Amino acid sequence: MANSTSANLKLTVQATGENSGTWGQFTNTNLLILEQAIGGYDAVGLNATTGATLVFSNGVLSNGKNQVLRLTGTITSAVNVIIPDSIEKTYLVENATTGAFTVTFKTTSGSGVTWSATDKGTKMVYSDGTNVVDTEFTDLSSDFSPQLSANLDTNSNNIIIDDNHGILDENSNEQIVFQTTGSAVNQFDITNAAAGNAPEISATGDDTNIDVKITPKGTGNVNLDGIKYPNADGTTGQFLKTDGSGNLSFATITASTYGNSDVLTLFSATGSAPVFACRAWVNFNGTGTVAIRDSGNVTSITDNGSGDYKVNFTTNIEDANYCALVTVGSFGAHSGSNPEYYGKSALYTSNSVTAIVAGSQGGTKDEDTVNVAVFR
Repeated sequence: MANSTSANLKLTVQATGENSGTWGQFTNTNLLILEQAIGGYDAVGLNATTGATLVFSNGVLSNGKNQVLRLTGTITSAVNVIIPDSIEKTYLVENATTGAFTVTFKTTSGSGVTWSATDKGTKMVYSDGTNVVDTEFTDLSSDFSPQLSANLDTNSNNIIIDDNHGILDENSNEQIVFQTTGSAVNQFDITNAAAGNAPEISATGDDTNIDVKITPKGTGNVNLDGIKYPNADGTTGQFLKTDGSGNLSFATITASTYGNSDVLTLFSATGSAPVFACRAWVNFNGTGTVAIRDSGNVTSITDNGSGDYKVNFTTNIEDANYCALVTVGSFGAHSGSNPEYYGKSALYTSNSVTAIVAGSQGGTKDEDTVNVAVFR
């Protein structure tokens, strides 16, 4: 029986007993053809107007049997690169031609795969024996809109994004742009959540304490769930107020604004009279060992004698021009020789004021409930 030829790579298929003494030569050639089909490369120069027809010769190396083909040359019209019908084979083909014309890789009778006039990329194609088909395993560097047919699993690896690049929407508009920082050690974590819980955006990284910074553009504002925050800091002592329409701004309480609507609202006050602050207060038992029940900006009470108490401030008042009110919680009878007792203040200083429990007919006495309030 005589030798025959394989259908696709045109290998020499030796019959039993054939090629005595030259069997090894045929085998070596077949191995070289297999090597050419698996990893062979050839630069195919195209005719400017007609392209090229690839060769598939029986039993020898041929340019059409290479795995990788680089199409070169200057073309001046649309051209074809043709392989024979009935050949089943895959190719990795690069269009490296110059000239703004289409290139079609096809079988003799098929329609093939076409590179557009501006497409100088690489395609993986295969011939099914009738036509050449694009596998769509394209060169991503030249494919401006690669598409996935399933989820992208990074397999515990990272996605690397160049500085000032990011994610586009379906209309190719920017949605997220990433900016890089040299030697960065801090970043965001984004965590989803189960039912009934809130997803989380948190700062993480090498530093122990990490702020989260949100910066609007120009005179824009940070808007969190409909609440718009100021785009610049206020001054010392200012507070944030809302206009009731989701806009926050800094405001200042000064002597001229004690009666304005912001302050009145803050203290749930009605009417137009101004609101002034209590700068210190105390409720204490003045009998026996003096004992403070509760207080604000009062550090201690000094017992100066019967019905005479020095109220010491924790933080000094700015001067002695304040109003000190003293009341007592129990009174003597109005009849007979029992006098009525009342509270009065004396000896105003920036760090203390004296409270006295005096009788309407003279004298002083200790009382179990003494109240002092200082306004400025």
